Amino acid sequence: MSDDLGQYLTAGPRVGLRSYSLDDAEEFTARARESRELHRPWLFPPDRPETFAAYARAMTDDPARAGFLVCDREARGGIAGFVNINNIVRGAFLSGALGYGAFAHAAGRGLMGDALGLLLPYAFGPLGLHRLEANIQPGNAASRALVLRAGFRLEGFSPAMLHIDGAWRDHERWAVTACS
Repeated sequence: MSDDLGQYLTAGPRVGLRSYSLDDAEEFTARARESRELHRPWLFPPDRPETFAAYARAMTDDPARAGFLVCDREARGGIAGFVNINNIVRGAFLSGALGYGAFAHAAGRGLMGDALGLLLPYAFGPLGLHRLEANIQPGNAASRALVLRAGFRLEGFSPAMLHIDGAWRDHERWAVTACS
């Protein structure tokens, strides 16, 4: 593993964002398995190479998605987490739904805050979006704190919004716009 600045779409002193690759399957899925306790009940990232392949392809091939690995530059580019923009809508809306997660070995170090600090100008610049939304389950205090620090505002509450882990879950709707 190396930290070649050219591999990143955007980078800061501590993290870089780059696209998914099928070559990331082993590291990503091992980190996802190590992070089950941290992620549950909020997230279910792929934890097997065969499920990772479909996930990575969707993040790179589907025009309604833009997926990025958060790489820890202090750890020679190792994968610290991920941040994805899903449900991208063009036209008059220019919006996407944000999904993200830190892996356990990198949690609590501020790397995801750094990643969002890089993602927002990229989303509102090269990706041409105007609005990003983050839908957060009410009990997920860490996620709420992350988006609040990144400048998102609470816009509402949606009961039974998303089907996660076998049940319809309530979500708070947070958003930030290019002109915020």
